Amino acid sequence: MCSHQPPCPPADSADRDAARTVAFHPEQGWSLLCNGVMVFDDTGELLPDGRTVEPRRPALV
Repeated sequence: MCSHQPPCPPADSADRDAARTVAFHPEQGWSLLCNGVMVFDDTGELLPDGRTVEPRRPALV
């Protein structure tokens, strides 16, 4: 998906959120990254293969 240099991290890597944003829809609460990952305002993610990543919640002390 990524045609620029250096290429974005792949969707299955730990740093996948570092990919460039290609579509930004704040009114709907999501962004699409160059690697195909959809990131939501609550920090949850939808990966290109359909898997989900739960939102990252701060630890309660």
